[in-house]
Amino acid sequence: MLVNGKWSRDWDPVQKKDAEGRFIREDSSFRDRVTLESADASELKQRFHLYVAYICPWATRTLITRSLLGLEDVIDVSVVEPFLTDLGWRFKDYPSSTPLVESEVEYIHQLYTRTKADYTGRATVPVLWDNQQERIVNNESADIVRIFNEDFRKVHQSSIDLYPEPLRDEIDAFNERIYHSLNNGVYRAGFASSQSAYEEAYTDVFDCLDWLEHLLGDREYAMGDDLTESDIRLFVTLVRFDVAYHGLFKTNKRQIADYLNLSAYLEQLLSMEAFAKNTNIDHIKAGYYSIKALNPKQIIPVGPELEWLPLVNHGDQ
Repeated sequence: MLVNGKWSRDWDPVQKKDAEGRFIREDSSFRDRVTLESADASELKQRFHLYVAYICPWATRTLITRSLLGLEDVIDVSVVEPFLTDLGWRFKDYPSSTPLVESEVEYIHQLYTRTKADYTGRATVPVLWDNQQERIVNNESADIVRIFNEDFRKVHQSSIDLYPEPLRDEIDAFNERIYHSLNNGVYRAGFASSQSAYEEAYTDVFDCLDWLEHLLGDREYAMGDDLTESDIRLFVTLVRFDVAYHGLFKTNKRQIADYLNLSAYLEQLLSMEAFAKNTNIDHIKAGYYSIKALNPKQIIPVGPELEWLPLVNHGDQ
């Protein structure tokens, strides 16, 4: 991590923990919104840039939203390698990543110190970068999804509204529930440093999955008939569950493949190009299984064999 603008400690998957060994995720540091004076797509293409990792569920939220809303020709993307080095996220030459020769920086943490020379904290993805102002606008995926949906609306003018006014209270409540129990719950299990903290998280994960299995028995999407940001938030965890979290994070009571409704829901979302092409299974497996604290020998499992795997990105897109 960075301390006063200097890299001072090798990357560690455990950000913080409490006295009982519970994993605590740090808050994002840059939380600005975007005010557009122009709706000229060619002008904006030179201004904003998105930095992501395919392994990262939070970053994948922003990629899916960018695709769904037709912003691919407006906001360029750079993809880091799937595994974190001792100096954090890096550009080099891993397949389906952005080569170092095409990147303005070698490490993501350089964007943080360009923005704030004495920055202290972790250097995470996604990053929404403003070339005009030479700074990070936002590094919180939940915000970036809404920036794309709302702040860029006069550019994309999409018929899709991921955060419609009549559903906002329901969306916020759903998002909060799945974040603690499932999105971050898998990390709370995987990075727990006590048996009690692990079992608490494990219980939360499967209580949430059982609730979702029942909920999706009579509706098409999380909010009913319309696709919203809640579906993107849920999808990025579900699609990683069987290939990474079930084994590596020891959330092994059941796989998503064992849930009838959740499996059908996952396959339905993967039938949409925006979800399928932004899901890179090679990066997901390579990235998670490169975490030395959890997988010291760095062996990447061959399986599992899942019915939906042919739908997703396995190489250069």
